[in-house]
Amino acid sequence: MGDTRFIDAAERRARLGVRHRLAGSARAGSAAEAGGALVALHGTDPASVFLAVAARLRGGVEPVGAVERALYEDGALVRMHGMRHTVFVFPSSLAAAVQASTTRPAAVRERTALLKHLAAGSDFDGAWLAETERLVLAELAVRGEATGAELGEAVPRLRSTYVYGPGTRQEGVQSVASRVLRVLGMEGRIVRGRPQGTWTSSRFRWALAEARPALDPAEARAELMRHWLGSCGPATEADLTWWTGWKVTDVRKALAEVGALPVTLDEGTGHVLPDDVEPVPEPEPWAALLPALDPTAMGWQARDWYLDPAHRAALFDRSGNIGPTVWWNGRIVGGWAQRPDGALAHRLLAVAGAEAERAIAAETERLAGWLGDVRVTPRFRTPLERELGAG
Repeated sequence: MGDTRFIDAAERRARLGVRHRLAGSARAGSAAEAGGALVALHGTDPASVFLAVAARLRGGVEPVGAVERALYEDGALVRMHGMRHTVFVFPSSLAAAVQASTTRPAAVRERTALLKHLAAGSDFDGAWLAETERLVLAELAVRGEATGAELGEAVPRLRSTYVYGPGTRQEGVQSVASRVLRVLGMEGRIVRGRPQGTWTSSRFRWALAEARPALDPAEARAELMRHWLGSCGPATEADLTWWTGWKVTDVRKALAEVGALPVTLDEGTGHVLPDDVEPVPEPEPWAALLPALDPTAMGWQARDWYLDPAHRAALFDRSGNIGPTVWWNGRIVGGWAQRPDGALAHRLLAVAGAEAERAIAAETERLAGWLGDVRVTPRFRTPLERELGAG
């Protein structure tokens, strides 16, 4: 590899501990700081957002209030579709870049698919859809925010149905409401607001979205790449292609645009920002209990540098979603779950030592303390989480 610097797994774990705000001295003072450090928090399971931030906050910062303020009051964080057609929570400052680089192309596909399905299974056409959307947006402009059910009462068109997949095994009657709201959300015209019920709920209210600048897609990809490499570099092309969902050619152009430099990794060639080549010192020892779908655990396609392949079957479901994990100094060493009585249980899958066990016990106590009476069950259940959660 010529003169390229070799960054070994130990240094990558040191970077992870500091940049992902997991080492004690690196913890964040706000939800916005934690979210910005991670670039994207998986939002498919609402509880994961709160748990991921909680694991990274300094003592004295109450996680639920901090996340709710950032999401619903000061707007520092926004929930929207992003990479791989998935809902994430991003720093609001990155929303336009995510929209232009990633969400907009997916939204085009989503609208095309909806029109195709409506044409095949109903008498509704593009003009009908456009008028339905106009009525929804007008209603939100008056109300400020509303649930899907409330919008359905105010705009009866949303309660209309169509036949999905006529003549196929998947044939069935579906409501247009969820599809219309999904398209409007992906296009950045509406946004998910406060949930109905507690912070663990996935039933959100909808509100009009603030206008986002229309960025050039290539410039937007470069901006997102710059932030992600700053948080997660070094990374291989395979990591980047997997995480972004972009074409390899787009990944390479974005790497060139940010002036990324090659480094050597155990997996092959990696990439870092041009000012990020120097060695990173190892932080103090740290432990963490991270939730299902945590962005650190799901940040790279190649994970052997922080996860023993022998533990994958216990920690992942069949679709590749990771469950709650226990970390020690940048490695996944086990998993955890909450039992029906609220108690937290964990199991180490690797020998970690007495110091690690004490630190993990302290993190377990910290997490249990702020969860209190709240019960959290991951949306995607994994073998070890199911076993531990059964009690």
